[in-house]
Amino acid sequence: MDIGELQARARQIADRYDRHHVDAGRRPWSTGELALGFVGDVGDLAKLVLAVDGRREIPDARDRRGHELADCLWSVLVLADRYDVDLVAEFGKMTDGIERHLG
Repeated sequence: MDIGELQARARQIADRYDRHHVDAGRRPWSTGELALGFVGDVGDLAKLVLAVDGRREIPDARDRRGHELADCLWSVLVLADRYDVDLVAEFGKMTDGIERHLG
């Protein structure tokens, strides 16, 4: 999948989550709540990284890394979509800036 396909898939899943919440009598998550969910996923990823690096005990950490990274990516893709951010363009600008800084 390219980034456009990833973002479309993330949007479809986010829309399904929104409908699921409404069907259950709840409101869809706000962008702030999505961001807090992302922070939680980053925390989960950090724990797994520590475990893989031998600094923490999580028996299946190696197997769970990919899933947590994908959770984080999903959150970034959905937040970018909700805020109409062109991730490809922004990533290019950001990495160009780093390269200029590094010389």
